[in-house]
Amino acid sequence: MERTTRSGPTYHRRVPETDRLADARRILVYGVTGSGKSTLARSLGELTGIPVTSVDDITWSPGWVPMPRAEQIEHFDELIRADRWILDAAYGAWRERVLERADLVVALDYPRAVSLSRLLRRTAARLIDRREVCNGNRETLRNTFARDSIVVWHVHSFAPYRARMRAWAAAATGPPVILLHGPADARALVESGGVAVRAPSLRHSPR
Repeated sequence: MERTTRSGPTYHRRVPETDRLADARRILVYGVTGSGKSTLARSLGELTGIPVTSVDDITWSPGWVPMPRAEQIEHFDELIRADRWILDAAYGAWRERVLERADLVVALDYPRAVSLSRLLRRTAARLIDRREVCNGNRETLRNTFARDSIVVWHVHSFAPYRARMRAWAAAATGPPVILLHGPADARALVESGGVAVRAPSLRHSPR
């Protein structure tokens, strides 16, 4: 169910009674660049049978041309109206809309050293084997060392992302948050089938 305002549709969420993965139909996987969001989202999709959407595949055209903001909002407004989905990211222009609709957030609150080292290894591997990232786009040395490179973005965005995830987990309202503090938590979530796992969450155990 939804109502429309001047800023777009506002959704009346149906939040599950627990933070068990099995209770959710609409899941946002969220974290800083390089933390492993896409990999975890695919694993959760295989586990639950819920369709997974790679946000980069939607928002980046060939030549690393970004989808215009208005088109992003329109596209993801339509996508999140579905009853079942997993997103591997949510950008600022439409992030709040996703939160209004999501049943569950799985947040990768990893130490900076973990996500940054993963990002550096991934970037190096892509430079060497020239694998496609999305829509024909590939990593290049020029992109890697540019002022707006993905590594620079990680450095600048880490603190805001961490604060945002922890604020979501601590909030009295909004979707339940499973806050993962390291790769071992993510593995445990997947290996358990996501049925009974309660990974550390600031909503339940403030620190």
